[in-house]
Amino acid sequence: MRAAEVIALKMDKGVFDAMLAAARQAAPLEACGLLGGRPGQATVFCELRNADASGEHYRMLPEEQFAAVKGFRAKGLAITAIWHSHPATPARMSGEDLRLAYTPGVVYIILSLASPQQPEMRGFMVEEGTPREVAITVLEHQTC
Repeated sequence: MRAAEVIALKMDKGVFDAMLAAARQAAPLEACGLLGGRPGQATVFCELRNADASGEHYRMLPEEQFAAVKGFRAKGLAITAIWHSHPATPARMSGEDLRLAYTPGVVYIILSLASPQQPEMRGFMVEEGTPREVAITVLEHQTC
């Protein structure tokens, strides 16, 4: 599946809940990680360490990324999304987010905690430096 073909992502509720818990736990720092599954689906959550320990940006360690990908592949899965939180800003691609979006074919998910009681999650495909929003549906029951 080419990146241009991904127009929606289905996410298990357990994956969303784990991502939200990790973002809240890390705040005021950004949390980050990978989601695994099949094209158009996110069924496996993986939190990685924000090596920069910053509230304004994140950096994943390559060795942690490789270990996560190896774990996904062992289950017959692939990376479907790269996620990070924005503890105090909206769920939008920042200039830095766009500059660092160089993995093709994945959805970039931003989970904003700017309104703590109403977290906002948005997904984007980035092609040639231009973000295009991807609809994310959180499924109550694991059907992915």
